[in-house]
Amino acid sequence: MKKSRLLLYPALIFFLIFFLLPVYVVLVTSLKPLGDISLDTMWSLPKSLDFVNYSLAWEKLGPSVINSFQLVIPAAVIAAFLGSMNGFVLAKWKFPGADIVFPIILFGMFIPYQSILIPLVTTMRELGIYGGIPGLILVHVIYGLPIMTLIFRNYYASVPTELIEAAKVDGAGMLGTYFRVVLPISIPAFIVAIIWEFTSIWNDFLFAVVLTGPSSWPVTVALNNIAGSQIVQWNVQ
Repeated sequence: MKKSRLLLYPALIFFLIFFLLPVYVVLVTSLKPLGDISLDTMWSLPKSLDFVNYSLAWEKLGPSVINSFQLVIPAAVIAAFLGSMNGFVLAKWKFPGADIVFPIILFGMFIPYQSILIPLVTTMRELGIYGGIPGLILVHVIYGLPIMTLIFRNYYASVPTELIEAAKVDGAGMLGTYFRVVLPISIPAFIVAIIWEFTSIWNDFLFAVVLTGPSSWPVTVALNNIAGSQIVQWNVQ
C-alpha cells in the first residue's frame, strides 16, 4: 500500500468522527431527561434510555411534518414536470422569441421573496387560497419554475437532435415527441430537479410563516415556535 494511502485513511476517519460529533450530542441529549442536561454531561451517555422525548416531539411536530410532506411532494413533482416541458420547448422545439423568453423566465430566480409578499398575499386572498397548503404549493411551483426550466433546458440541449427529427418524421407532434421520446430519457434530470426542489421547499420559512395558518404550518415554522419558547427543551428540540 502506498504511503499516501496510509496517511489518507486516518485523515478521513478523523474528519468523519469530527463531523459526526454533533450527531452524537443530539442523539444522546434526546435520550436524557431535561434535568440531566448540562455542559458537564453533554458528552456522557444517558443513565437510562428514555424515549418519552420523541413522543413529546412528535406530539408537537407530527401534524406539521405531515403538512410538510403534503406540501413538498406535489410542489416538487409539479414544478419539475412543468419545468421539463419548458426546457424541452426552449431547447428542442424552439419558436420565434425563444431566446428572449428564456432569460425572462430565469429572471424570476433573482426576484427576492420579500419584494412580492404584499401583492402575493393580496392576490391569494382574492383567489381564496390564502392560509392553506394548496396556496403554498402554487407559490412554490411558480417560484420553482425558473430553476427547473434551467436544469431541464441544459439537460435537453445534450439530447441528439436526430431523435426529435425522427419523431417528427414519424408524425409525432410536440406533446407526442415529449411524452414518447424525451420524457423516458429524462429520469436523471428529474431525480436532480426533484431533490433540489424538495430540499428548497422543505427548508423554506418565509413563505410558510406568512402564507399559512397554524393548522397548515410546515415543520420549519412549528419547530421555530417550539425553539422560541421561554424554556429551551434541548432533549425535545
